[in-house]
Amino acid sequence: MAQDRVEAVERALTVLEVFDSPREAFTLADLAQATGYYKSTLLRLLGSLARYDYVQRGSDGRWRLGHSPVRLARRHVPSRQLAARVQPLLDRLAAETGETAALLEAHPGEVECRLVALPATALRHDLRPGSRWPVSEQDDPRPVLPGGAMEYLALANGPDAPPLWLSLSGPAGRQSATRLRQALQEAAAVLEAPPADEETIS
Repeated sequence: MAQDRVEAVERALTVLEVFDSPREAFTLADLAQATGYYKSTLLRLLGSLARYDYVQRGSDGRWRLGHSPVRLARRHVPSRQLAARVQPLLDRLAAETGETAALLEAHPGEVECRLVALPATALRHDLRPGSRWPVSEQDDPRPVLPGGAMEYLALANGPDAPPLWLSLSGPAGRQSATRLRQALQEAAAVLEAPPADEETIS
């Protein structure tokens, strides 16, 4: 109904809809062209969205999605089911290996940390859910880790679903690559034996 509409809210949602795109970042001019709003109006809307971490402005001046959409998306039933299955395994991996255990997901040109378990040690790879980093090869999710290393293992997933990996990361040389790969393989074997009514882990 017309009387239920709040123009400022609808404008902010219109801005967020622009980010539903293969592009990861937008200039103010890009957003103005996509929405038809004046730049002054956009700056006010983006300022409010940024305060609640729905968008972020990078050092290059471009606007990207913030962490709040990712946080809310995890409330979606499939994401909750995924977390219920994977998080306990990540917790066990981190406890047994002393390294950061994570579930990673591919996006065009970058990788996102979906879930993570941190080891009880100060010297560790401090990943957070929602963290993203660029990659040049879609089958290699490793970020640049000066002084660190990451072992990863691809998981079976549906044909239309994005690639997923389990990973263990931390200071280079603290653990043998063989041990970490074995731990990942054991965890993947558990994940890839779903109930009979499930075809994928997502």
